[in-house]
Amino acid sequence: MIEKLAVMPDHVHLLLSFPPSKTPTSAIKALKGQNAQLFLANHPEIRKKQYRDGLLWSTSYYMSTLGDMRQGIVEKYLENQRYNAKK
Repeated sequence: MIEKLAVMPDHVHLLLSFPPSKTPTSAIKALKGQNAQLFLANHPEIRKKQYRDGLLWSTSYYMSTLGDMRQGIVEKYLENQRYNAKK
């Protein structure tokens, strides 16, 4: 589940929650795969252009767990990303 997001011109920040039965890698793969299918189904003109060799998302990603950090701190960070991008 996407708890919070900040869309930047060239990347996306997400705060996700997923069940402990899922591995972080499987959660990201599912999110990217489902998102790409929905987007490309609604925008077939992009699929026709072979967007990034037919891929919507880069194969890379960065992930970190909250650890000792509270969720509110990460949410504030994401809000600040949007603010700083507007500057």
